[in-house]
Amino acid sequence: MASLDMHGAYDLSLAKIDELVTKISHGNYALGVINQNTHKFVVKYVGRAEEDLNVRLKQHVGKYPKFKFSYAASPQAAFEKVCRNFHDFGGTQKLGNTVHPKPPVHADWKCPCCGTSVD
Repeated sequence: MASLDMHGAYDLSLAKIDELVTKISHGNYALGVINQNTHKFVVKYVGRAEEDLNVRLKQHVGKYPKFKFSYAASPQAAFEKVCRNFHDFGGTQKLGNTVHPKPPVHADWKCPCCGTSVD
């Protein structure tokens, strides 16, 4: 079974993000809902922050009710993790993500799952 390896699920609000995401850091996040029957987090969108996870998460407030997050050691680590999460949780067929995660413009990183360098 796929695992996000993240903290949460928390309410996706400005106050909760400021309370929990206190480091200025690269990181990853998942947005979603809680299943009413199983009470488990259902992933609807995955993303990453190359510089400041707190700021990036705030851009999604109001889109989904819950979030999970984890800090990353580097922008490349965040990219590789978002790619794995994207593939593990269904890609564009099951997630709200409309495209495969892309590396930063200056990087030639490839997806660790499908090997593409998504342009």
